[in-house]
This record gives sequence, structure tokens and C-alpha cells, in this order.
Amino acid sequence: MSEYHTPVMLNECIEGLDIKPAGTYVDVTFGGGGHSREILKHLNKDGKLLAFDQDADAKQNLLADDRFVFIDQNFRYMKNFLRLHDAVPVDGILADLGVSSYQFDQAERGFSIRFDAELDMRMNQQSTLNAKEVLNTYPEAELHRIFGIYGEIQNAKSLANTIVTARLNAPIVTVADLKNAIVNRIPRGKENKYLAQVFQALRIEVNQELEALKEFLTQSASVLAPGGRLVVMSYHSLEDRLVKNFIAKGKFSGEVEKDFYGNDNKPFDSVSRGAVTASEEEIKDNNRARSAKLRIAVKK
Repeated sequence: MSEYHTPVMLNECIEGLDIKPAGTYVDVTFGGGGHSREILKHLNKDGKLLAFDQDADAKQNLLADDRFVFIDQNFRYMKNFLRLHDAVPVDGILADLGVSSYQFDQAERGFSIRFDAELDMRMNQQSTLNAKEVLNTYPEAELHRIFGIYGEIQNAKSLANTIVTARLNAPIVTVADLKNAIVNRIPRGKENKYLAQVFQALRIEVNQELEALKEFLTQSASVLAPGGRLVVMSYHSLEDRLVKNFIAKGKFSGEVEKDFYGNDNKPFDSVSRGAVTASEEEIKDNNRARSAKLRIAVKK
């Protein structure tokens, strides 16, 4: 499991869930099973944990425990599968968003700028859309939108144009192909940051990450019992903004809606004042914790 990925802010996540020993909990991003293993330690024989992960590699970390149920699906289908397992309502939901260290370290998955490999980036290996296809088939305007919104890249328009021009000569198939195609667009001295933004944009598009997150958050409000906890950890501002807005307003943009009596019509109250961040000590041991933001909410 340690090879797979060290769980970030493990104690803070467990505290945030405020676990009832006989409760029903959901870990929607099972990965290496670090958070799930810790949740099970806090449950008695009547407690139950359901875990989701769409990545086939996560199955090598399954836990041999009668209280544990693994569901090999994207968390955007959480509500349907919890119903299928007769597990609604639940007492707490944990989501640790983003890509695991293990996925980054598997060169052939094409997630990392460190290795030359085919541009894949699929978290679900059964999915048909990969990064190669995005780069070689999407219209210029669509690439501009992805790089501008998902990568927050300053020169997104000229980057999209450069890619569309480059692919006329030869398809962009590998990480090296992409780096060579866009080399003149990368700001000097900021190579790693820029490429990380490009890769982030492609990964979000390939895996429909923001759409899946919105669907998951909306469903969490309907499957949690009153007093149940929602604990979400994100690693970039796009995700964190969605989580923050949903907890604060019950929706992703606009103002909080009011009921007939003028009360806020939103499903959650925030437990943490703002986002919880990792300690300096943890960041020293696990660099991935540096960008993590943890938000905790309670169902009204």
C-alpha cells in the first residue's frame, strides 16, 4: 500500500468523519486503501464501509474484511450503487481527489511529465477517450477552452493553435511528441509548471473530472443522513472552488437560495472554518500534501 500512495492528512480526515462505531461509511476514492483501512479501525462489528474506485489497479489493495464492500465504479455513480447495496442513508463520505502517486509513477499510464510514454491518462482503463485522442482530434477552439479553463494557461489560444498545426505533420502520440510540438510556447524557467498545467488540463478532460465531482457532490447531499459528514480533499483550485461553493451554497455558482421563511436553503453547514491544510512536518515527509485542501461539512 505504501508504494501505492501515502494518505494525505489521514488523522484530519478521520477526525472530520466523526465516525460512529456502528455507522455506514463511504470512501469514494479507495486507491491504495490507506483511508479505508483507518476507517475500519474505528468501526465495530456492525459498522460498514463501501469503497469506490474505477482504476483496475486499485483492486490489488482490496481489504479482507466482512464489513468492507468494494465497488469498481467512478464515484459519479455513487447514489445508484449505494442503493443497490441497500446502504442509504450513510453516516459519512470521504473523497481524496486527484491522481495517486502510484498512478503518476506508472510510466505507461502517461500521467507524468517525467517519463516518455504514450499519452493515455485514463483513470478507468475501459474508457474510450484518452489524451492522444483529445490532442489529435479536438477542434482548435475546444483545445483552447480546455487549456484555458482546466489548465489555467495564459497562452491557451496560441498553445491550441500550435498543437493543431503540429498534428498536420504527424500525430502527437507520446509525451516526447507533445513536449517537442509545444517547446516554443513554454515560458523559459517555468517548464515544469507549464507542462504540469498542460497535463492537468488533458487529464481533467479525459476523465471528465469536474463533471464527475459535481455529480458526486450533488448526490452526497441526498445519501447522507442528517448529521452525516462530508469530507473532501482536493489538490487544485478548480476542484476546491466547486467543493467550497457547494458546501457554502448548495450549488456551484450564484447566490444561496432561500426558503419561504427566508432561511438558507442549502444541505450542508461547514464544520471547518475555511480549508484545512497539512502541517509543515507532513509536507516535509510527503510533498503531495503541499497543495491539499481539506473541507469538512455536516448534513443539516
